[in-house]
Amino acid sequence: MTPYSAPSRTEAADAPDEGLRRTLGVDRRRFLSTCTAVAAGAVAAPVFGAAPALAHDRDRDHGHGHGRGQVLVPPHKRGIILYTVRDATARDPLATDLPSGFREVFKQLARHGYRQVEFAGYRQHANAPGGADLESIEGAKLLRCWLDDHGLRAQGNHGFIPGSWPLTTADKDTFKKHLEIANILGMDHMGTGGDPTGSSYRADWDVAADKWNALGAIARREGIKLYTHNHDSAYGFLLDGGPLDDQGRPTRSSGIRKLEYFLKTTDPRLVWLEMDIFWAHVAQYKFHTYTAHDGSTRKNVFDPAGLVARNNKRYPLFHAKDGVVSTTNGMGYDMVPFGTGVIDYTTFFSRVGQRNYHNPMVEDDNSPSATDPAQSLREAKISYDNMAALRKRRR
Repeated sequence: MTPYSAPSRTEAADAPDEGLRRTLGVDRRRFLSTCTAVAAGAVAAPVFGAAPALAHDRDRDHGHGHGRGQVLVPPHKRGIILYTVRDATARDPLATDLPSGFREVFKQLARHGYRQVEFAGYRQHANAPGGADLESIEGAKLLRCWLDDHGLRAQGNHGFIPGSWPLTTADKDTFKKHLEIANILGMDHMGTGGDPTGSSYRADWDVAADKWNALGAIARREGIKLYTHNHDSAYGFLLDGGPLDDQGRPTRSSGIRKLEYFLKTTDPRLVWLEMDIFWAHVAQYKFHTYTAHDGSTRKNVFDPAGLVARNNKRYPLFHAKDGVVSTTNGMGYDMVPFGTGVIDYTTFFSRVGQRNYHNPMVEDDNSPSATDPAQSLREAKISYDNMAALRKRRR
């Protein structure tokens, strides 16, 4: 595997840079006129009236606070991954007065001020409008209507990535179905919650790069940017040299991190990344020394914002997840609602810039509570308010 090189003239003609074309799905603007018909034909679907007054309709901040400095995350870029409120989408609306199912959760998130959501699958409680499983063309149309009704934009999904390589026919067909769903929902991006590979070996990352280039090409033809998500291990050091072990695998590192290598070996027109900023900081805590090919121990402290700044267009999405210091869990941090921890998001967002390009999605794995059913949506509001309050420091 050699690093990605510029396309030939033939390749460039086959894949023009003048925007991505959509061959599946429905144009976002034209789809609006179909929502009433979709809703009327759906099981237990709502009847749409005038859109409610939303928190973000009252937020007219176009980039500057009242003398407090530039807003770091503009209103239209403030998002949340629905995994954070998965208990709310999954609960039985017949057994509670709290928001339940996608439709009511969308309404509540819009009231909080959110403008974007990232899906984590398309399942909800069976008693919610539309039924349990909305992972279908008709289900996507219904979800799209609810999003539009509440002024929300779908901006990604942690969904299906084929396990096979080379691709089986069944996996390829399922992948294309998910691209069609993404198009109906109006997404620019579709991705996954996992790393390209769990391996530390260069040969396995070469295979992963080949697979993701192929998947990215399929997605590009349908007008979608395909992205992979990271956990801490993907920012650990690649094993790519030194003495071989008894299975013929390298045991030492050149000092390049796995996802840095992935960035170099994938086509920037086909493959994008979503940095989980919390897990990137865990990687900073865990992976700061490596054994070089000559056996020496070398120090290399990971700089998450620096990596993004060097590859800015490759990172259209972030998971904005906060943490407090932990000296006992081996990760360096415990997750907490956004803005209540110690991760310096003011500096991070200031350094990466491109605030009208990046899409930060609030996430907190621990928001759902077994004893406090209102907690996840309440903490979603806390996280939104803290993200909205971020301002670039004046020099």
